[in-house]
Amino acid sequence: MMQYDCAIIGAGPAGLEAALTLGRARRTVIIFDNDTNRNKVTREAHGFITRDQISPSTFRELGKRDLANYSNIHYMNATVEAITQSNGSIFEVKTKEKSYHAKRLILATGMHESYPEVPEIQLFYGKSLFSCPYCDGWELQDKPLIIIADGDEHALHLTKVVYHWSKELMVATNGYPISNEIKEVLKHKKIPFYEEKIKKLHGDDGYLTEVELKSGEKLKRSGGFIAPLFFRANSFAQQLGCELKSDLEIDTDILGRTSVKNIYAAGEGQELAPSSLILSAADGYKAAYGANSDMIEEEF
Repeated sequence: MMQYDCAIIGAGPAGLEAALTLGRARRTVIIFDNDTNRNKVTREAHGFITRDQISPSTFRELGKRDLANYSNIHYMNATVEAITQSNGSIFEVKTKEKSYHAKRLILATGMHESYPEVPEIQLFYGKSLFSCPYCDGWELQDKPLIIIADGDEHALHLTKVVYHWSKELMVATNGYPISNEIKEVLKHKKIPFYEEKIKKLHGDDGYLTEVELKSGEKLKRSGGFIAPLFFRANSFAQQLGCELKSDLEIDTDILGRTSVKNIYAAGEGQELAPSSLILSAADGYKAAYGANSDMIEEEF
């Protein structure tokens, strides 16, 4: 059975960049992906120089096309079901159909998100409701927006950031109470806030026009931002013994090395926090550089 130099789990910007960097370093690479990337609901991605306004699906296809130029990089459209390590060295990556072996492992699985508990909110997410002002604030600048968050602290943080792009804001915590301290901050900035549950979002084809509260009051809004909760779609890092910081972030050094030898982490799944395409790609490059440097030292 073929033994790869490195197996990469996840083909988002971090995984794709890691595969390209290792491939160009003359390493045999196998990268696994099951098309569950978090940003697939977004029509356009922004902030990556030369790729501004690109769709996530196009970005991935261009990345896969780059990898196809290298015969030593193998792309697998498959879900990884388990990863084990034998004798503290070789990794066995198992899919439903087959097992693969590699000397190094890069975890670039990204993360998933759960939305505030608002009926059919997912129909608007990625079209007129977003989670990152740095990604989508430009398109919503100066428009009447709403901040939706299940909790006042998340709402306040997001409001502070979005306020830079639009002063015409409302805050809805969807049934969660707002502390008096935060109420005073919002009042000072003349930002209306609503604690009652959201009954329904109104709009056409995912483009928001009104937010209807449980009382029946309707708030006219053109879009907004939500504060989702983030989680890993798998527990590979924990199962393999990688140390975590605060039960969230995988503990790594600057080159993505985890606490377990020969395991590296990159991208959003490393910090369990949203990131941009360009930062995730940079993480992938650094993890690949770390893995290749370690192999060079070992082989010399």
